[in-house]
Amino acid sequence: MSEAVRKPRPEFRNIGIGQILTAYRLPLAGRVSILHRLSGALLFVFLPFLLYLFERSLTSTVTFGVFKAVLANLVVKVVVLVLTWAFLLHFCAGLRYLLMDTHRAVSKEDGKRTAAIVAIVSSLLTLAFALKLFGAF
Repeated sequence: MSEAVRKPRPEFRNIGIGQILTAYRLPLAGRVSILHRLSGALLFVFLPFLLYLFERSLTSTVTFGVFKAVLANLVVKVVVLVLTWAFLLHFCAGLRYLLMDTHRAVSKEDGKRTAAIVAIVSSLLTLAFALKLFGAF
């Protein structure tokens, strides 16, 4: 009789990125953490390409002029903007984690506040770069 009354044990499985993005409502600190990892991976993958472009742009004024002409393309500007966003967010979030490593801002309220600061500061810096990149000033 005790077997008939037993409830089945819950089953916990690994969740995928689709469930994280759609089914779960992460706090801002969780989103900043995921974006920090995503931006770090993006920068890591593109680092050899960026270093190659930097090296080629410094070889002569002709190659610098070629890169300047390529940067006039809208698609290239969007790619540069995404990479700039990744760098700025990764940098700001890295400063946040360094602050947390010194045992400051480790409470739940401080985590919320510093995550909001990271999101706002990196967004504003990216917006300023986008305005400069697209010729607003």
